[in-house]
Amino acid sequence: MFTSPSNIEELLRGFHLEDSMLRYSSFVPRLYNYCRSLGFERGRILPSRAFCSDESQGYPTILIAKHFGTFPFNHGRGGAIVATQRHGPFAEHGQDLVIVQASHVGYDPETAAFGQYRRIHAQHAGHSTSCGKIAGVIAPYQREYEFAQGGVLLESCGGSLCVCIDNGLLRGNRREGLFLNLASMAEPDPNGAFMPVRAYSTSKSFPASAALQRQLPDLRLREGERLPIGTHLEPKMFYFQRDLDETPEGRDQQELGLISAMPWIVTSPHPLLTAAQINTQVEFDRAFRTAAQAPSFRGKRLLYVSGLNIDISPQPGENFPTTHFVPWAAYLQDRDGRARIIEQPELLVALLAQSEDNPDAVDLEAAITVMAEGDMVRVGRTASAAGSPQTPSST
Repeated sequence: MFTSPSNIEELLRGFHLEDSMLRYSSFVPRLYNYCRSLGFERGRILPSRAFCSDESQGYPTILIAKHFGTFPFNHGRGGAIVATQRHGPFAEHGQDLVIVQASHVGYDPETAAFGQYRRIHAQHAGHSTSCGKIAGVIAPYQREYEFAQGGVLLESCGGSLCVCIDNGLLRGNRREGLFLNLASMAEPDPNGAFMPVRAYSTSKSFPASAALQRQLPDLRLREGERLPIGTHLEPKMFYFQRDLDETPEGRDQQELGLISAMPWIVTSPHPLLTAAQINTQVEFDRAFRTAAQAPSFRGKRLLYVSGLNIDISPQPGENFPTTHFVPWAAYLQDRDGRARIIEQPELLVALLAQSEDNPDAVDLEAAITVMAEGDMVRVGRTASAAGSPQTPSST
């Protein structure tokens, strides 16, 4: 999906957040009405959700059940990876099909911090990372970046700016870790080789590249003075390599999708937000292709909507987060095989054009009451058991 650094930056810029958010209580009825406007038949629409398993995703799931009239099929794995091998079973269970895929990120309104979520069921109702799955994936990369920020130093070499690099970062025979794009930091000699002007016990110093000097026009260092490069170690200056399992939807699926963009994630002011956003984009690009080619979806209507769930930490007295949905893109397929991609601006316009009023929404309390107060069906091994007297259920 990512072919170059500029491609990554363009994709990130293209995902608009602030002006594209919908409350879930508004998004889901609009989505249902949009499906109806596309010809999806009332009572024949089966939704599916590809969410993370986090409890914060329960509220969106409840709203999907309310407005589509049935509990959604489970299409998701931890971290909101789409389980594409479930396309077949899902397609068998409904006529007109809707998939909602969304990575998620917590948001704490008290601190305006992304990536934090209040766990109201924990002992002290404290905060923890959200999404925890994505946080676990990116944590080792964040530690390597922090080491590199201190392992690359700026110093003066006879009045000229030099970049002093830890030998561990220069070792090219490594299979994994953070690797520097030396050409973006150091100036080669006339033969194109990078020759150190100074060698220390654990590092080497090179003339700074013209690009790095332009980045630091006001930096003035005394001879012998050193400063860590810190936040001036920008995404285009390094990349990561890992020996990952490339089995489709294997144990490293999420990491495989994020690693190319990891320099932009670890340098982001909000790493978990950026990572969740990229995961949504990567998963849509990957999963829609499997849906478009799946024999099980032929002859079916299918709408696959991808986006980002932002979970606003619940406040005292609230049982659920006030989740916002940011649509990213959609794949629409008709019964005759016609299909198209709907990009974010068009998708947002289409949703906003729908009413928030859904006359087909289910009263969940009433539905639960009917199930609880109806006659209990006796389950037996013989047909005669089905005809035996029934007593009211006590549950």
